Amino acid sequence: MVNVLTVDVEEYFHPTEVQHRIPPKLWPELPSRVVPETEAVLRILNRRRVKATFFVLGWVAEHHPGLVRQIAAEGHEIGCHSYAHRLVYDIGPAEFRRDTLRAVSAIGDACGIRPRIYRAPSYSITARSLWALEILVECGFTHDSSIYPIAHDRYGIPGFSRQTCIVPTVSGPIYEIPIAAVTLSWKRVAPVGGGAYLRLLPYRYTAAGLRRLNEADGIPACVYFHPWELDSTLPRLADGIIARWRTYIGLNRMRAKLDRLLSEFEFSAAGSVYPLHAEVLGPQSKVEWGV
Repeated sequence: MVNVLTVDVEEYFHPTEVQHRIPPKLWPELPSRVVPETEAVLRILNRRRVKATFFVLGWVAEHHPGLVRQIAAEGHEIGCHSYAHRLVYDIGPAEFRRDTLRAVSAIGDACGIRPRIYRAPSYSITARSLWALEILVECGFTHDSSIYPIAHDRYGIPGFSRQTCIVPTVSGPIYEIPIAAVTLSWKRVAPVGGGAYLRLLPYRYTAAGLRRLNEADGIPACVYFHPWELDSTLPRLADGIIARWRTYIGLNRMRAKLDRLLSEFEFSAAGSVYPLHAEVLGPQSKVEWGV
């Protein structure tokens, strides 16, 4: 079974755990690492002959357009990860629309591609911000991958479908590609979608979860990570024990885990695993994915 591999392209100072200490006005003053970090990811994917969906932060596209062009030129799918990495439920509908359109413009200017797939910062499309899906449809998006079907203190919609589904909105339908999660024997849902969980937990936990999804449930898994998670030398900017633990534990093991994951499972970009169908855009509609 072919699973979905996604990469959230952002700087080490963009994670939610860091932003209260490093506000956006300070970002241009910090040394950038996103280009070499992302290029390292591209080399790994090229070696394994894997294509992925790269959710690009608009701020990164604006400051490093050549990187976005390189990602597209290597045949990967270009997605949108917002402009300024602000939580959806914190900024409200009007600002969400402005932020999204600014990101789309920056990404389009960088590589000539209008992204059609979106991922919210920190999976912040939750039960209290489902209005964002309607705005995404209005902004031209056909796919979203912002919902984690788990319980978490900052994100997640417990009980949401664990497999890709079409979500209706008053503006039209949109594909929702949830992050990989498995149902445990006692009816709890456990995350296995990569990122911090791949860093923090033993590799066999993630591998067992993906095999259960593929073989027992018949569901492709959607896995994600950030380029900075492969950089064990990045500055530790997050404050507080929990924030530092979530952000930095396991960085030195992440590269090996990712390489093993790519060797043991099949992966491709979201638009390849879940192409558009007539019921989403209508028989007269056409959207071109990738480059």
